[in-house]
Amino acid sequence: MSYPYQLKTFEEYKKAYQQSVDDPEKFWAGVAEHFSWKKKWDKVLNWDFREPKIEWFAGAKLNITENCLDRHLATLGDKPAIIWEPNNPEERTRVVTYERLHKRVCQFAQVLKNNGVKKGDRVCIYMGMVPELAYAVLACARIGAIHSVIFGGFSAQSIADRLEDAKAEFIVTCDGAFRGAKDIPLKSVIDDALIGNKLVKKVIVYTRTRIPVSMIKGRDVWWEDEMRAVTESAELPEGYGEMETMDAEDPLFILYTSGSTGKPKGVVHTSGGYMVWTNYTFVNSFQYQPGQVHFCTADIGWITGHSYIVYGPLSAGATSIMFEGIPTWPDAGRFWDIVDKYKVDILYTAPTAIRSLMGFGLDPLKGKDLSSLKVLGTVGEPINEEAWHWYDDNIGKKKCPIVDTWWQTETAGVMITNLAGVTPSRPSWATLPMPGVQPVLVDEKGEEVTEKDADGLYKGNLCIKAPWPGILRTTYGDHERFKTNYFSTYKNMYFTGDGALRDDEGFFRITGRVDDVLNVSGHRIGTAEVENAINMHASVVESAVVGYPHDIKGQGIYAYVIVSSLRGDEQSTRQDIIQTVSRIIGPIAKPDKIQFVSGLPKTRSGKIMRRILRKIAEGETSNLGDITTLLDPGVVEEIKNGKL
Repeated sequence: MSYPYQLKTFEEYKKAYQQSVDDPEKFWAGVAEHFSWKKKWDKVLNWDFREPKIEWFAGAKLNITENCLDRHLATLGDKPAIIWEPNNPEERTRVVTYERLHKRVCQFAQVLKNNGVKKGDRVCIYMGMVPELAYAVLACARIGAIHSVIFGGFSAQSIADRLEDAKAEFIVTCDGAFRGAKDIPLKSVIDDALIGNKLVKKVIVYTRTRIPVSMIKGRDVWWEDEMRAVTESAELPEGYGEMETMDAEDPLFILYTSGSTGKPKGVVHTSGGYMVWTNYTFVNSFQYQPGQVHFCTADIGWITGHSYIVYGPLSAGATSIMFEGIPTWPDAGRFWDIVDKYKVDILYTAPTAIRSLMGFGLDPLKGKDLSSLKVLGTVGEPINEEAWHWYDDNIGKKKCPIVDTWWQTETAGVMITNLAGVTPSRPSWATLPMPGVQPVLVDEKGEEVTEKDADGLYKGNLCIKAPWPGILRTTYGDHERFKTNYFSTYKNMYFTGDGALRDDEGFFRITGRVDDVLNVSGHRIGTAEVENAINMHASVVESAVVGYPHDIKGQGIYAYVIVSSLRGDEQSTRQDIIQTVSRIIGPIAKPDKIQFVSGLPKTRSGKIMRRILRKIAEGETSNLGDITTLLDPGVVEEIKNGKL
């Protein structure tokens, strides 16, 4: 499969970017021509950020699974679509070809129909990282059901809230999941979530761990039994394997943003624009070449997994690795074993994972052949320079471009990044926007920043001036919330919630959430900037910085720091870290309090829950909200007990 819209040189990028700004309709029509449509669009783009209303490829008809599966069968049918690496390295790997994936998706689509699922119904998927999760996602898309994947670490209450918000009537889950040394009882969590639920009609349960589960007659059915009924049927029902014709603006999925308090926020993405955007950004960011093996280490419960394990790679005819486990089990060499085993070409992971693996030194890399790697990528948060250089030196051997991708659940795919080996890269800078993305830095009043700061950089809140094909269309069931959250802060612009720097070359560096900006003695300091400085200290493994009330400064800087070793005692090490921060940023940024901790409260996707750390720093330790979604909830108690 070729990609005529793949940009091969910096000049091609600059030309494409200009075209995408000057005439976005013509530009995206040109890209979209290379996909399978049942009916072409009447108009490429309708939009008004005041309402807000956004439509891409209006009037077009398609089914995204035709683009991910059917169109590849003639040329790639026997090629691997998904390579599944189990949690236990001793267990058998599964290689799912495009032909087999197509077959399984059609079978499970029929299972869904047999259980009453129709176009427009919401199906909650709560599974471990097994191929059946991908089958379920694609089967929903094939029959026009709206999937809502919930990460397999959320609590029963979190699931109940999401089920209620989506008004979901169907659930697909597993008996349990393996994750590192843990067995996670998924079905029992679902059972708890369904106490008092009057909407859910069917729960389909896939067998993975063989943990004992409760099966309620009339509601709960086994995946295997349902699949057998389809595969062993003497006569397949009329319409078997057929795909539902969807409007380009029909919802494809709802994905709830994690870590927020109160009512869950269901981000809605639609079929046509999402398909074009994830494919375009996948092919261009990573410079994917046919036959390469792409390893995105994310979970499909997050947007990264949706876009860069499932839809982006499969629509491009790629081979995508799906990993059930964690990077440090059974040892810290697991990622490198996988790269070696499958001759991985592209590795896409989070800075959190990189920093964690840095802490184990270079021993886990010994004897691992990483020579197949051609492109490295990072996602989820700005990567600090030390981690970038470690990744570059030890994993890429200084031969692999590192794409530092900035994007969000709401954007569907990569927004600002260097294109691997095509556009310039710079450590810890996301660099240039993708074609179609028009970023702008504004001040608190919403006026474009036109003056540089003392470092010669433009600094402001990051907004986007015009829609791109992957932009979210609404928040499920609450369009007013969509408007308030994303389009009310700054007039006629999408507000990302992030701050950024821009230089004269147009390169962007993300400084972190704007609500993670501290105001110390009237000076605005980004927590990401302070963390980056702290992390430069030789003994620091990782850090998280929050603000807390300070009698003199207004806000003080509270740092939670993981160290590999102490120099002498805690106080000496604290002074060393303060000196490091003063040296890198200036005395104004030095932490007022440094608490040494053994771990940080993180979601399983690696996101640090600064909301919890902020509350502890402020002395509010009794109302921390739901901590069951954390990778290690026990670390919160330790941090509370050690508060300075």
